[in-house]
Amino acid sequence: MASAANSVRIVVIGDKGTGKSSLIVAAATDSFPPNVPPVLPDTKLPFQFFPDGIPVTLVDTSSRPEDKGMVAEELKLADAVVLTYDCDRPETLEGLSLRWLPELRLLEVKVPIIVAGCKLDLRDENNPVILEEVMAPLMNQFREIETCIECSALKQLQAQEVFYYAQKTVIHPTGPLFDQETQTLKPRCVRALKRIFILCDHDKDGALSETELNAFQVKCFHAPLQPSEVDGVKRVVQEKLPEGVNEVGLTLTGFLFLHALFIEKGRLETTWTVLRKYGYNNDIKLADELLPPSLFKRAPDQSVELTDVAIEFLKEKYMLFDADGDNNLRPQEIEDLFSTAPESPWKEAPYEDAAEKTLIGGLSSDAFMSLWSLMTMLEPARSVEHLIYLGFQGDPSSAIRLTRRRLVDRKKKQCERKVLQCFVFGPSSAGKSALLNCFLGRSYADNQGSTTDERYAVNMVDETKSAKRTLVMREIPADGAQGIFSSKESLAACDIAIFVYDSSDESSWKRASEMLVEVANHGEATGYEVPCLMVSAKDDIAASSQISIQESTKVTQDMGIEPPVSISSKLGDFNNLFRKIVTAAQHPHLSIPETEAGKSRKHYNRLINRSLMTVSIGAAAVVVGVAAYRVYAARKSASA
Repeated sequence: MASAANSVRIVVIGDKGTGKSSLIVAAATDSFPPNVPPVLPDTKLPFQFFPDGIPVTLVDTSSRPEDKGMVAEELKLADAVVLTYDCDRPETLEGLSLRWLPELRLLEVKVPIIVAGCKLDLRDENNPVILEEVMAPLMNQFREIETCIECSALKQLQAQEVFYYAQKTVIHPTGPLFDQETQTLKPRCVRALKRIFILCDHDKDGALSETELNAFQVKCFHAPLQPSEVDGVKRVVQEKLPEGVNEVGLTLTGFLFLHALFIEKGRLETTWTVLRKYGYNNDIKLADELLPPSLFKRAPDQSVELTDVAIEFLKEKYMLFDADGDNNLRPQEIEDLFSTAPESPWKEAPYEDAAEKTLIGGLSSDAFMSLWSLMTMLEPARSVEHLIYLGFQGDPSSAIRLTRRRLVDRKKKQCERKVLQCFVFGPSSAGKSALLNCFLGRSYADNQGSTTDERYAVNMVDETKSAKRTLVMREIPADGAQGIFSSKESLAACDIAIFVYDSSDESSWKRASEMLVEVANHGEATGYEVPCLMVSAKDDIAASSQISIQESTKVTQDMGIEPPVSISSKLGDFNNLFRKIVTAAQHPHLSIPETEAGKSRKHYNRLINRSLMTVSIGAAAVVVGVAAYRVYAARKSASA
């Protein structure tokens, strides 16, 4: 389907002899063609043909059964469909519901449909037809029909209007804005208009004054309202909806009522002009050009974080919606916060269950900011998009920053990131899920279930008494580890990896050790080496059942990383694990495991470098010797 902003492609279909080709010629040339070919080539209407100045292409089609496949292909490219019948042949009208409209559904044609009754001049004047009565049952059965119109190519009666309505349904579609069954604005439209109202309500008094209404009018339509027009608008609203106007001006309720009224009266272009002026596309989401991909372009080992400007904006929003100031943003308050976005972004994975919740299911300020950090890391474009929905009016580029590449961090021996990502590996039943649940403040008794799906948990970790870092824990399912190793850049986003094993299960320890080696091998092969920690879970189980500490320590020591950290999720004893994870991630040059192959390569490289250095020193000595001899020879020659 072509973009409505660039061009409109209208495909004309219908029974043989219903006047498809004649309708196209009449609309394009303002004349009736005495003879037309069975199927016309694509016909382009002039730019100035309709007020929007958008080029329109009319596509004629064959009615022959053998050309059905070609028609189906054309319909896939259509922005709108004109479906014709012959006003003088009732059977062609019946064919719409018996053949054509069901076929369009089977082909999953999801574009507006205009039903056009052609050859109106041939209808018997003694048998008048009320179009609304004839078409009401059809339009009730097939809601995809936008409108019905009758025309005559011979008499030049409403031929051009057929395609005007078709183009209008593409550029100013009803579907995204208005529910025809309930006769109300659709939720996404309401949320967009609410955002626009709030942006225009500069003094935040809950109503648009005459000055604010005029500023809105000039921005959208390039002309102010006259005082009498402002009074007229208020009067219309007040008559139908008294709460739509107060002593200050137009309320949000009145603003929404006006737009519903425009749409009911067929003035969809008014609402669409407003929405597009504020950056919305046909899906009532921010248009792509407001969030260019170049803004988020980064190297695989770079991450995206919120800037201080964006963080301060979000903190102010939190305080504004946390009405009672109890540091607990309740579920309804979260809904209110996102009421100017198309939907709440945190009602689905991976965000829905990723942060610590209060007893009543709310979010503390730390949990709120942690979720924003997670969304910015995983989906930076979506994060910036929702900042704008919430009212952020700065340049989108001022809301985010790219972190330094991890490769540079390793060379500088320091990580400057404020948000760190930890990959959590481990075999099934090792305790990964319990660890993430406890990281989110959930008791072990309430969270004994494990998961086979990838999931995220995010929280803030005290780095010092006054400083915090945001830690993102990404649980890698036991059967998903191999997928990590299938991509060269799969570890690029990882700041640190931990390997959880059940300390009472020898096979669990063995598999976790194998995973450590696999990650080390992958890092050495790709250049994306990461600090690693082993985590000995279920430390509450009797010591006689546990794996030898000496054995596990020897393995980690041989690979050049810290001994395993023992924890018990059941007892709530985490041995400062999360702070240790943050500390290790902040020093990306340490705790990097080395395989035997990696050690051999490193040793070989050292030998090569020493050899090259010896050769370089020898070559330098020769050069210096030659230069000294030349100086000596020159002096001797001069003294002679």
